[in-house]
Amino acid sequence: MDSGNIVFMILCTSLVMLMTPGLAFFYGGLAGKRNILGIMMQTFVSLGITTILWVVVGYSLCFSGDIGGVIGNLDLVF
Repeated sequence: MDSGNIVFMILCTSLVMLMTPGLAFFYGGLAGKRNILGIMMQTFVSLGITTILWVVVGYSLCFSGDIGGVIGNLDLVF
């Protein structure tokens, strides 16, 4: 494992998590007044689902052995 790759992945993940509330407010502003809370909840639920998917399979695909040098295998699932 290269520490530069790990730092880059953590940086990108934190920037996406900081972007999510801004995206929720943006979509809330585009929606009608009745739908603002639903749109904001949808955005935060999608962040939660994405986090769970990262923990389950994403980490393994990024940091385990490779398949043909393109993508990781599933040795580190969960």
